[in-house]
Amino acid sequence: MTRIPFRVTLLASLASGGLLAGCGGDSNPAPAPPPAASNEVPASAAASDAALEAFAFGLAASDTAEPLMLDNIATLPTSESEEPIALN
Repeated sequence: MTRIPFRVTLLASLASGGLLAGCGGDSNPAPAPPPAASNEVPASAAASDAALEAFAFGLAASDTAEPLMLDNIATLPTSESEEPIALN
């Protein structure tokens, strides 16, 4: 029985691994689709009064946008100790 030297085996496996690594890749992957516009209020907005205020003030003003959905939020934040948020 003929024994193949370890270096030859190692070199052959590295070469075949390198060839296989180059076979499956796509050099020009398709761009990711843009995120869908969502009218869902994120659950993180209900963490505190300040988070809800920041979310609300970050919304773009629009008369034609879909109404916001509160499916992700069980209850809106309330506080007996914080000052009310001033309306502009």
